[in-house]
Amino acid sequence: MAPQTRFLPQAPRALARAVLSSAAVLCVSAPLSAFAAGADGPGGPGGKDGESSWGLGIGAVSSQKAYTGYDRETKVLPMLSYENRWVKVAGLGVTGKLPSWNINPSQRVDFGLVARLDLGGYEQDDAPILNGMAERKGGVWVGAKAEWKTDLFDLGGEWTADASGHSKGQKFAVTLEKTWRLGGQVMLTPRLGANWVDKKYVDYYYGVRASEVRADRAFYQGKSTTNVEVGLRTMYLFNRHHAMLLDLSVTGLGSAIKDSPLVDRSTENRVFVGYQYRF
Repeated sequence: MAPQTRFLPQAPRALARAVLSSAAVLCVSAPLSAFAAGADGPGGPGGKDGESSWGLGIGAVSSQKAYTGYDRETKVLPMLSYENRWVKVAGLGVTGKLPSWNINPSQRVDFGLVARLDLGGYEQDDAPILNGMAERKGGVWVGAKAEWKTDLFDLGGEWTADASGHSKGQKFAVTLEKTWRLGGQVMLTPRLGANWVDKKYVDYYYGVRASEVRADRAFYQGKSTTNVEVGLRTMYLFNRHHAMLLDLSVTGLGSAIKDSPLVDRSTENRVFVGYQYRF
């Protein structure tokens, strides 16, 4: 089947799925924050010296899900960010900032409360293997995060739970990354992450209920598992206002997801490219 390309604007429902998917949100939020830090240097929360900052841009994300027969999707989407001393908005994620722990001039730990809108999931017509399956919806995920920032690396942890009640699941993610600046314009940030998801999450998105069983789709109940991600973010700063972004990632799926009869891949991958303007 040919890859799908989804553009804005489209029919309202297709537009929502294209813009609001969890993959797109993750792609957008990290580059926007990195641009704010990269353009002005380390100025603390909210940009340089805690001032408010905001930006606009446009990007495209191409992703491959693991569901059998699920076409690769390419989505064109707007990017919006805003940050001040108390809050950060990026994509469809909002972080309420809590007081930081300043260990010494080269180390601090940032804390926050997070809320994120995730309209992932699937419909039965998204792939042949999903025909006859009940729709799986995304939802609102809320939780808390902490990030240890040092001169050598940044180590972050985030716990979230499905507040919408669709999957009733929980997730815990740990990410280690390091940013190098090449000259004054190029930034390279490789990262390594692990994302634990509980059995309710796996069962909702990758399980097969008794009413959904058919000859090529056996009954399946999910178990908790851990996915591992490797990624690289590249940014080219034309000046303090303009930047081009490239983000590449590959996610190795945990055994409880790979064992699902809905899945025929052991990895998922994503490519993001975009432009943004910071005011």
